[in-house]
Amino acid sequence: MKAFNDLADFTTEELEALLELAGRLDTHPEPEALKGKVLSLLFLSPSLRTLASFQAAMTRLGGGSFVISPDMSIHGLETRPGIVMDGSAAEHIREAVPVIASYGDAIGIRAFAERKNLESDLAETEFSALTSLIDTPYINMESAMGHPCQNLADWKTLDDLGIPANGGKFVLSWAYHPKALPLAVPASTLYTAARRGMDVTVLRPEGFELPEPLMQKARGAAESAGGSVTETNQRTKAMEGAHVIYAKSWSSTKHYGDRLGDQALRNELVDWCVDEPWFDNAREDCRFMHCLPVRRGVVVAERVLDGPRSVVIQEARNRMLAQMAVLHQMLGSGS
Repeated sequence: MKAFNDLADFTTEELEALLELAGRLDTHPEPEALKGKVLSLLFLSPSLRTLASFQAAMTRLGGGSFVISPDMSIHGLETRPGIVMDGSAAEHIREAVPVIASYGDAIGIRAFAERKNLESDLAETEFSALTSLIDTPYINMESAMGHPCQNLADWKTLDDLGIPANGGKFVLSWAYHPKALPLAVPASTLYTAARRGMDVTVLRPEGFELPEPLMQKARGAAESAGGSVTETNQRTKAMEGAHVIYAKSWSSTKHYGDRLGDQALRNELVDWCVDEPWFDNAREDCRFMHCLPVRRGVVVAERVLDGPRSVVIQEARNRMLAQMAVLHQMLGSGS
């Protein structure tokens, strides 16, 4: 495996093999599988689970890792293209990335969207520019429109819970957050649930529709897998018969790159906080999922997050297991 960038790059059989491997590595550890291997981790955006889970995954497989972020560099890293470097930063990312990559057998890169131009972010312009600088295997640890490591972990979580693929209803719901957040998780989660063959409903208020190219990609995946994709702003309709609600806030595409416009729109939507009444028309065993971090009492009520519906801790642990499988395939002796 030369790259783990998007679940769309893999066949269903390849994804199922990764999921099977993740489960096997959990029950039958291989503490020397990656002995002597090094993973470079470049974080141009903050992280808790992604950072810790990759380091834990490499350690459990017998390898090592190191972390670089602009805040950690003694020189300061400049990330802007075409800049005259007469400020505090002494090194540009164009030199730093190839060097960092050369110190490891693979590199993980995390770089959020700039959220200035929707077309540029949909095209993954910034992330592609970074990966073009390296020739080592790489892992997308979150880009403008993708978070495949989270997606693989979420797929495993759904399998672990016994939630059906075909016939299972998955609600991807926008939730209130005081800040405009990236589209990576909702975009790739939508695709993942559709690719799994589920009946997916995107529940969102007006102005927060996901971009049409992302919807088209998900519809195509659903059609091939026997599922469906719909969208609505009607909560009761969306939650009817739901097996899962996956809550996440994201930027308004109507006001993409316009902070004040986005803020004015979301200020009227503080009631979009997932709470127990949301589940009135769902299945009795409907589960709550979220990628974390999550703001209690803002995105979701504490009684839901701390209650039996919530699987967020299991979901987070599966990050490590899914990434172990990816690393094993990418760097293991059989790769």
